[in-house]
Amino acid sequence: VQLQASGGGLVRAGDSLRLSCAASGRTFTFTSYAMGWFRQAPGKEREFVAAISRFGSSTYYADSVQGRLTGSRDNAKNMVYLQMNNLKPEDTAVYYCAASRQLPGRDEVAYDYWGQGTLVTVSS
Repeated sequence: VQLQASGGGLVRAGDSLRLSCAASGRTFTFTSYAMGWFRQAPGKEREFVAAISRFGSSTYYADSVQGRLTGSRDNAKNMVYLQMNNLKPEDTAVYYCAASRQLPGRDEVAYDYWGQGTLVTVSS
């Protein structure tokens, strides 16, 4: 299973950005997995950002991003997205997508596969 995150970059505070994550694999059935987004800021531990249920009907967010970041998925394309609006300097981090065979959750130990991360830098 491969997860390839993309879409990161350098933006200014208040700007928007959309991250994408492409999932692939010979035996990988995308709809069998809940998808999550996590991030790791410089010098900090990785933290939960958002989770999307297998068919996208339910989403969960960290309090710090609620109302600004929106997770979604396109099961026809094996893609998951993170729409990031009104970005703040504290959103600066490497963002990771992950796949879990369990229910969507906040605990990274529940996730079986991880992408390589994409860097988002928000300047003030």
